[in-house]
Amino acid sequence: MTRDQTPSNAVELGAFLAGLPGVDEVGARGRAAALGTRSIKNDAKAWALDTAIGMVDLTTLEGMDTPGKVRAMCAKALRPDPTDPTTPSVAAVCVYGDLVDVARGAVGDAIHVAAVATAFPSGRASRQVKLMDTREAVAAGADEIDMVIDRGAFLAGDTWRVFEEIVAIKEACGSAHLKVILETGELRTLDNVRRASWLAMLAGADFIKTSTGKVTPAATPPVTLVMLEAVRDFERVTGRRIGVKAAGGIRTAKEAISYLVLVKETVGDAWLTPDLFRFGASTLLNDLLLQRQRMATGHYSGPDYVTID
Repeated sequence: MTRDQTPSNAVELGAFLAGLPGVDEVGARGRAAALGTRSIKNDAKAWALDTAIGMVDLTTLEGMDTPGKVRAMCAKALRPDPTDPTTPSVAAVCVYGDLVDVARGAVGDAIHVAAVATAFPSGRASRQVKLMDTREAVAAGADEIDMVIDRGAFLAGDTWRVFEEIVAIKEACGSAHLKVILETGELRTLDNVRRASWLAMLAGADFIKTSTGKVTPAATPPVTLVMLEAVRDFERVTGRRIGVKAAGGIRTAKEAISYLVLVKETVGDAWLTPDLFRFGASTLLNDLLLQRQRMATGHYSGPDYVTID
């Protein structure tokens, strides 16, 4: 594919995806593990903690979510550490579509509001329902949509159906950015992760996202490495920069920093921005705040220093 080309039919798309080079799984896992052991100096760690905080999509996606819980999360998103005004805000809050208006009312225009859509997390609904889900979330104030692909169709080889659906959802987003969730824990192989990444980008994704957080395994360093390599190669071919969101299972500051090292070493400093890399998380922020406070004071605070999400 060149800068001006997109697949025009199922045969062309299938041929392109089949022609992608295979992933060296042993090599990918080894490289991800090696990068994960890198240590960084204290001044770089302070920068990394603030950078990671600014990349968080603070998330609540539970059936028992209430407007009150969403407002409390939004307050934390805006001022993660009320005792330290130098702490950056997070990148976005992420909620179900029916709570978008609550989130937007709480954060105003200060940070992004992301909505999961398209029958999240299963993706098992008609296209008409998925489009309505997306349009309603955007109308309520979402400026980012996190959609799930039809993994059944992808694994059955019906990649054109997946492609067309992403194209349709992207159009329904209007000016909102589209994050395409691959649900890599269900894709079985790193080869499939690479193919799904390219498919989503060719269809118009602004971000490719590892997981819903509802399937194990969720984000892993090898999967994220393959996705980062895909966006790197996609930019070389098309000139377009696509973001990556690692979501699910990232709970500690140490893990988050290792992902930042992975980003830097794979795609470079250009991706070390919330515009091109995000963490989808509900508990990660607390550990980032605790580590930040320890660096500032030299000791850890008690468990009541951060809110329990």
